[in-house]
Amino acid sequence: MSLDVTFLGTGSAYPSPSRGASALVLRREGQCWLFDCGEGTQTQLMRSHLRAARITKIFITHLHGDHFFGLPGLLCTLSLQSSPDPSKPPVDIYGPVGLRSFLWRSLELSHSQLLFPYTVHELVPTRDQCPAEEFKDFSGWDRDEVPPQGPPGRLLHLDPGEDSYLLVEDEQLVVRAFRLFHRIPSFGFVLEEKPRPGRLNMQKLKDLG
Repeated sequence: MSLDVTFLGTGSAYPSPSRGASALVLRREGQCWLFDCGEGTQTQLMRSHLRAARITKIFITHLHGDHFFGLPGLLCTLSLQSSPDPSKPPVDIYGPVGLRSFLWRSLELSHSQLLFPYTVHELVPTRDQCPAEEFKDFSGWDRDEVPPQGPPGRLLHLDPGEDSYLLVEDEQLVVRAFRLFHRIPSFGFVLEEKPRPGRLNMQKLKDLG
């Protein structure tokens, strides 16, 4: 399995002409996974060797603007470059509770119609991930409303006795989210390769003793 990492932005607070806000792309098996999407990420993608249309998963660490304000614009640009395809799987988006509502309202208020589905999987934080006075519970937002775009995503709670949230698992790797302490609830994402059994020529081993 080949993995390739491209930093699109490493700046904080706001983008600058020479340094983008937080964004990183992991290229894997012809797919691109985007980690954070600060303002200007789509411009940085255009300057890179990457193809934005290959983005299949997006992971947002926390809801400070310099880590996700670029997301609605990026999705709209991807839509402009797409053709309607009802069989296309949704773009999976992972992030803290509140992200689904933000995306839905941003696209709704701007009358943006995406030509592909997306699914938001929300991580429910624990109260010890930030100072007590900064913690806000967004889990009830839009509870009785069904976003019109794409299938509903999962609401991921931390299981008792566990220290991480299981997000993705396939034959080659596992992706988990871990709680981080910040001014607002934040998450780190870890990709773990599964063990790969080697191939041994048993007869050659016997011949060599």
